[in-house]
Amino acid sequence: MAAINAPRASEPLSELNTTPLIDVLLVLLVMFIITIPVATNTLEVALPSETKPPVVQTNPDRNLLVVTQDGGLLWNGSGVSDGQLAQLLADTRAMNPEPQLEYRPDADASYNRAAHVLTIIKASGISNMGFSGNERYRSFGKAG
Repeated sequence: MAAINAPRASEPLSELNTTPLIDVLLVLLVMFIITIPVATNTLEVALPSETKPPVVQTNPDRNLLVVTQDGGLLWNGSGVSDGQLAQLLADTRAMNPEPQLEYRPDADASYNRAAHVLTIIKASGISNMGFSGNERYRSFGKAG
């Protein structure tokens, strides 16, 4: 006769049956989901109103463009974006006579940012432009 390899009654089972545990947990999860109240309360939130950007003045004689240390742009002291700068440059180019543009990047401004702004200026077609504040770097690289 063939012997049957059944575990003996004296040996404990080493595997835990987790199916009933999972069933109970799923039932509890469904019960918690069902008992969660629907959010019926509302909360009024005052959203900020749409504000217009500050009007940037263009001087008919001379305009100063500064690239700040953090990469921002200042047009005659007012902060502008790249898109606003392009529009301001187009407006000044349309003036007769064309006002002078003074370009003054900050000493700690990123070279890449300053070069990008120069690309915007060149693309606008401005012809009356100069660099100002270069006298600060007169002794650049000199000892003493």
